[in-house]
Amino acid sequence: MIAFFYHIGKYILFMGKVFKKPQKTNVFINNLFFEIEKIGINSIVIVFIISIFMGAVITLQTAYNLEIPLIPLYVVGLGTRDSMFLEFSSTIIALILAGKVGANIASEVGTMKTREQIEALDMMGVHSESHIVLPKLLAAVFSFPLLTLFSMFVGIYGGYLAVYLTGAIPVDNYVYGVHFMFVPFYIVYSLIKMVVFAIIISTIPAYQAYYIKGGAIEIGVASTKAVVYSSILILFFNVVLTQILLS
Repeated sequence: MIAFFYHIGKYILFMGKVFKKPQKTNVFINNLFFEIEKIGINSIVIVFIISIFMGAVITLQTAYNLEIPLIPLYVVGLGTRDSMFLEFSSTIIALILAGKVGANIASEVGTMKTREQIEALDMMGVHSESHIVLPKLLAAVFSFPLLTLFSMFVGIYGGYLAVYLTGAIPVDNYVYGVHFMFVPFYIVYSLIKMVVFAIIISTIPAYQAYYIKGGAIEIGVASTKAVVYSSILILFFNVVLTQILLS
């Protein structure tokens, strides 16, 4: 328990250093665009693949389990839309990105630590925490909500392809269900969650790797801890934000 509160306090102090003003604006902007490409753009393919199959599976499972004739078929489209909007395009995508992006950040920062590049930045008077982590944080906060919107669209289209190719239900029923009783706040809710998840995914791995001592083995341990802790925090804040925003 003492170690738990110790790391909370150390993380808060670490975040205070992360938000220090960058010393060279042009270098910071270049790093920011580089991180947007690496963290956001390079994740589009994996988000597309996961989302289109998630949408298809949700649609088919719902369609094949509608055994009560009184339930209208458009419920399939409605269920796919709300499942993607409320949970899959935010939480599940965040868990995937925690593994992909989080492990990459931990290994990158850990490598810099073991090669003493971080110490070199500090000796030159550069705020190493802000220089290394802040571009990753802002890139994630900017990119991940856009990936969530992209996932929503692709997931719904995946469901459309599923009913079109399999004939599980008429396509018109699916399209009607997607439009039926649309609640715009569900999109806002998912985007708010994804911003919080982006902060977790970009800072927890960096924190884990920033303070490692050792070599390659410690980098691997830090990467594993980063993914595990990020995933746990994503699930925890998913429950908290759902209670706050939807209650």
